[in-house]
Amino acid sequence: MSPPSTQASAPAQRTVPAAVPAAPPSRVVRWSAAIAQSHAFEVAIVVAVGANALVLGFETYRPPGSAGLLLRALEWVFRTIFVTEIAIRILAHGRRPQDFFRHGWNIFDFVVIAAAFIPGLHGDSAALRLIRIARVVRLVRFSPGLRTIVTALLRSIPGVGGFLALAMVTLYVYGMAGWLLFGERYPEEYGTIGRAALTLFVLLSLETLPDLIEQGMDLSPWTLVYYISYVLITANLLLNILIAVIVNSMEEARHLEMTRGLAADYDEDGDGVPDEIDRIVISQRLDALRKMISDLERDLRIDRDDRR
Repeated sequence: MSPPSTQASAPAQRTVPAAVPAAPPSRVVRWSAAIAQSHAFEVAIVVAVGANALVLGFETYRPPGSAGLLLRALEWVFRTIFVTEIAIRILAHGRRPQDFFRHGWNIFDFVVIAAAFIPGLHGDSAALRLIRIARVVRLVRFSPGLRTIVTALLRSIPGVGGFLALAMVTLYVYGMAGWLLFGERYPEEYGTIGRAALTLFVLLSLETLPDLIEQGMDLSPWTLVYYISYVLITANLLLNILIAVIVNSMEEARHLEMTRGLAADYDEDGDGVPDEIDRIVISQRLDALRKMISDLERDLRIDRDDRR
């Protein structure tokens, strides 16, 4: 009887299907991407938006009939230009046109341009005029400085909300105190809590402060404490808090703008499109690197001083 074979049978090899190569972008996609990324295209859109703003301003002078027809013809020319712009920028994304709507400014541009074609908006309606005026805001996206300011304002909304809540509490408390002190003597300024709050709000400009102090001194010298404390809290403390919130948001927006072109795709979607989260990650890493370099320079300076 022959011994059992010591050679194990070779395991069956699993065939792995070859990856299907992605189809190259079509000529239209390449052409659209080249145009959308060109500086001349960006300059042309900026010129078109500026010309549209000039035409809107000229319409306020109520031109005669012949000029009015020309202005309406120019409006359709601008619509054609802007629709062509949006179409080129969407086609530049190839098989993923939805990526165009990943960025807030692209959504804003699309809404502003498409809203002019809503049924029922025609002629000189107020809604259509507002939509046409909103096109001028598109100049912000083409200016890094303006874009940074707008981004900072949007990022400062939570902090500004807290500031407004604190300011409303301050106005209410001082308004009630003003109603108790001056309500009977000066009903025009402090007759109700609404009038008192309005008087104190106008006082933030400090223009009415001498007149109000003079009125208060006629009633009692102690009213000077009321106005001085109010000015110190509102015109100095609260306004400095507001400035600090905006400055901090400006610094964050500046970091995001600096990393706009450097951002890599760190999330798991794998689309290769930099987004705001990616720029925040890059900004945080740059801040950590700056701090590390600063600490290293300080340590090296201490070592040199010890050796001396």
